[in-house]
Amino acid sequence: MDVSKMLSGARLDASSRRPLYLQIAGLIGEKIKSLVLPAGTKLPPERELAVLFGVSRTTAINAYRCLEQQGLVVTRVGSGTYVEELPAGREEEGRSVPWIQLMTPFPQLPLSTVLREILEVDFSGGSISLAAGMPDPALYPVELLRQGIAGSNNGINPVDLGHISTEGYGPLRNLVARMIADRGIESTGEDVMITAGSQQGLYLIGKALLEPGDYVVVESPTFIGAHQVFSASGARILSLPVAGQFPFSLLEDYLVRYRPKLLYVIPTYHNPTGRLMPENERRDLLKLAARHRLVVLEDDPYSELYYDEKPPASLKALDDYGGVVYLSTYSKVLFPGLRTGYVVAHPALLNRMAHEKQFIDLHSNNLAQWLLCRLLESDALREHLALVRGEYKKRRDALAKALRRYCGEELSFETPRGGFYIWCRNNRPVLSGRLLQQSAGEGVSFVPGEAFYVHPPEGEKEFRLCFVTHAEKPLQEGARRLARALAGIRRTGKQRDIIVNQPVKPLI
Repeated sequence: MDVSKMLSGARLDASSRRPLYLQIAGLIGEKIKSLVLPAGTKLPPERELAVLFGVSRTTAINAYRCLEQQGLVVTRVGSGTYVEELPAGREEEGRSVPWIQLMTPFPQLPLSTVLREILEVDFSGGSISLAAGMPDPALYPVELLRQGIAGSNNGINPVDLGHISTEGYGPLRNLVARMIADRGIESTGEDVMITAGSQQGLYLIGKALLEPGDYVVVESPTFIGAHQVFSASGARILSLPVAGQFPFSLLEDYLVRYRPKLLYVIPTYHNPTGRLMPENERRDLLKLAARHRLVVLEDDPYSELYYDEKPPASLKALDDYGGVVYLSTYSKVLFPGLRTGYVVAHPALLNRMAHEKQFIDLHSNNLAQWLLCRLLESDALREHLALVRGEYKKRRDALAKALRRYCGEELSFETPRGGFYIWCRNNRPVLSGRLLQQSAGEGVSFVPGEAFYVHPPEGEKEFRLCFVTHAEKPLQEGARRLARALAGIRRTGKQRDIIVNQPVKPLI
């Protein structure tokens, strides 16, 4: 059980007359009494508890002593602090259903709930979130959707609102195949599966291909959801560094030594680094993959969001051995609530994925697929893409300029040529988690680099900023607040405790 993650959402009230150690003891004590933390659960070490709540280690020690006096925990020398059995006379307090004990085991990965927390976006209270990879709601194509629906000659066919193929709405599958032909990808509707976003596509591919003990190769860092899906499947993950040239020799060593079943890559405007893989590297990668009959899963949510010249052809378009599985989504170019993505793959793989998908949702939402079909048929997507490319380019430039102006030599980054993100590195010995804590106090947030690595503490001096969710002025203010946070760390020293009392969740 990841107790640290369970407690990380709790907040202390620095203005309360109640001492902080009693607030912490009260929060933990309630979870023990309600059996959310069952007997025998190991609690975080004192030093870690202090970091979780932004207090001194002495405060954390006093909280545990208070719980020990109440008979709720026991400290074992050399081992740690553990939840005790409920003392006699408290049986009534513990009569709720012990849900945690009833649940099947779940892989507790580092930062395993970060995706869910990032999605809990709250723009109230003056906070500026540079974390969630989400388009600006002000740019959602609501009017284009309305026009597309109004322009539909025949309206909705009631038949389309019944059950449809697990692989997706037939007209949409055919339309996707025709549209990706413009990117050089040859396919038919039979090669396309519509999914509830690309995250479901990732999950289905993992279910169809991976068994416990299989090896998977991923870039490091990479998309949070990918290494979570692969780890949850029981796969063993091998990582490739993203910086610089593609590490072909390391990949070939993996292929010879471990015979991995799958390579997962984001070659176009990589998440989180923004890197664009050159065409020569793409061709060399496919030659190597073909030699070893390696399945390459190409995740491509951002290739339509280029701000200079168009990116090179996708791996799927260059694939001459049939081993590339192509994954994409409309969430990034339209709006995330659409929850509509697609997979282009060999029909044999799609058939296997369909068997898994029918257990989950039988088929993706009909109405969303129908709406998307109308939008694509009207050619409105082309108009919308032209709008957001121009706007996002201005936002990228505004944030990059503000970071250089306000943060100066504190940070290193490269301006991406497309996508959503600027990947930053602290030039001074400041950990991104420490900076996040300080930044939350200033009302700005980001995703720390550790979230994108399979093996933290890799990335502990890196972090990701999203530049598409806010207009230029909020982005500039976000950079100013980040600079104030960096200055605050320099003034106070990295070991000083900070009580965060702002209406901002640190990971969003």
